[in-house]
Amino acid sequence: MWFEEVRRHAGTDAAHVFGGFLATLSTWCEQRSVPYQGVPVGTLKRFATGKGNAGKEAVIAAVRARGFTPADDNEADALALLLWALETRGGAR
Repeated sequence: MWFEEVRRHAGTDAAHVFGGFLATLSTWCEQRSVPYQGVPVGTLKRFATGKGNAGKEAVIAAVRARGFTPADDNEADALALLLWALETRGGAR
């Protein structure tokens, strides 16, 4: 299982929410012996657009260019993560 690993948070609340998400995800995976790996945001942006600091619109455009119609930047990020995992076999290039 792969997840978008956010290393920079806009504020304290965002950091707390991500920490809670990560705790829940890691607990669930550990209890079920499911391997999991965080993928840095920059890695996903670079994979999708060629630039590790690409903006939201660039990621949306890149995902659309691959034939998808994401509803928003969150869905585009999720699709980029899926495509990254499939095409790199989870980073094992």
